[in-house]
Amino acid sequence: MIKISMHRLLLVGLSLLLPAMAVHAEDPPLVRASNAVRVLNQIMQAPDKAIPTDLLRDAKAIAVIPDVLKVGFIFGGRRGEGLISVKNPDGTWSNPSFITMTGGSVGFQVGVSSTDVVLVFRTQRGVDSIVRGKFTLGADASAAAGPVGRTAAASTDAQMKAEIYSYSRSRGLFAGVALDGSALRIDYDANAAVYGAGITPRRIFEGGVSNVPAPVVEFRDRLEEYTSH
Repeated sequence: MIKISMHRLLLVGLSLLLPAMAVHAEDPPLVRASNAVRVLNQIMQAPDKAIPTDLLRDAKAIAVIPDVLKVGFIFGGRRGEGLISVKNPDGTWSNPSFITMTGGSVGFQVGVSSTDVVLVFRTQRGVDSIVRGKFTLGADASAAAGPVGRTAAASTDAQMKAEIYSYSRSRGLFAGVALDGSALRIDYDANAAVYGAGITPRRIFEGGVSNVPAPVVEFRDRLEEYTSH
């Protein structure tokens, strides 16, 4: 009886999780870009309780994943789609590549939630990993919940050793969040839809694309604006 009950619980959980994940995965790339711009704008509207501006300014790369969906029913799942830009040698920001973030968790949890996630890359190693197509937070690059406030002065020793700071936003406030085990992948299909077939992440980051749509350009321009001071 126990095995049958557990089997039924898992089926119910999957019936809740899979439709929600499927609907969330249908956002067109340009909608994702516009949503990422929205998140960037909202970060800068609350400087006292948001990501420190000096961290954003000194970052090697910044990823914004709006509306990350987390579904839980005994076994939980997380999925989001966003963009990542890298800092060029001259200090400007690259055109963004599209990415996905997935992760799982185990525990007695029920419900569906949506949060915005921002990842601040502090070293070149993390950037090199995503250029190769995929990496896992905490395994391929050390990650920690990032500090909030006007500056990063309140960072702990553990935070300062992290290669990536991670943040989430719900109910209007940003806070550091641990995302170990989450996998970031280049979204090659979305990149092909926006930039053309066969375009690699490295080519995007190095400026080898043209006719970039306005919402994607705006993401890069907002990064330039918000990290130039």
